[in-house]
Amino acid sequence: MKFLLVAFGVALVLYGAVCCLLYYKQESLLFFPQKLPPDHRFSFPFPFEECWAPTADGLRLHGLLFTTPAPKGLIFYLHGNAGSLADWGEVAPVYTRLGYDVFMIDYRGYGKSEGAISSEKQLIDDAEAAYSYIKNRYRENQTVVMGYSLGTGLATWLAAHYQPRLLILQAPYYSFQDLAQHFYPWVPGVLLRYPMRTHELLPQVKAPVVLIHGDQDEVVYYGSSLKLKPLLKPSDRLITLPGIGHNGMTETPIYQTIIRGILSAS
Repeated sequence: MKFLLVAFGVALVLYGAVCCLLYYKQESLLFFPQKLPPDHRFSFPFPFEECWAPTADGLRLHGLLFTTPAPKGLIFYLHGNAGSLADWGEVAPVYTRLGYDVFMIDYRGYGKSEGAISSEKQLIDDAEAAYSYIKNRYRENQTVVMGYSLGTGLATWLAAHYQPRLLILQAPYYSFQDLAQHFYPWVPGVLLRYPMRTHELLPQVKAPVVLIHGDQDEVVYYGSSLKLKPLLKPSDRLITLPGIGHNGMTETPIYQTIIRGILSAS
């Protein structure tokens, strides 16, 4: 009995230590930025310009605006939790070929963007700062807000507080809390400093909403979108991509066919 009590005590101490580590080191577990030097030169073989959006606390977020000769509108694109615009910029032609300009930002600490992520509020404020910046060049009724993975929660926040023409979410999560509980049920939800509650924001979005999710997604489980579906308006849609996983969704022929139909109809 004494041995069991000692073992239980040791396990409890270790569990507490792991929980403390998870709480204080969340940024290194959630965000995987690729940092680029200030003098990095992008070599995309299609037209683009570099932009800088000021943040509320005086830093600068780096963005790329990919342009078309006579744009039908703008795709405001919020990317996933890894890499930088050096990689994410490669998806821009999927949308520019359809006649849309594309504006992408790197979150703080990613690419050439200054600073480092330290809170959910800061992350949301930065997305809002970038959106306010580009609104000076494009009208909202011409703007499609699009989020991929991590970016879906931020995109939903923007669409709930502004009036874009359309909201498109690729591989959206119900919330980060739900995602954590799905993969790590032993972690108390209260430890998560980035709850990212998409499910609370989605009912507030007045614009049309399209969810696109691969049913073989190994990162943001497909059931996340199934949970979000009841929160959609009657005219909104969940589109399932059979056999498609998380990474590389945009490059698949089925996605490109679907997005062409969505943008041509909106």
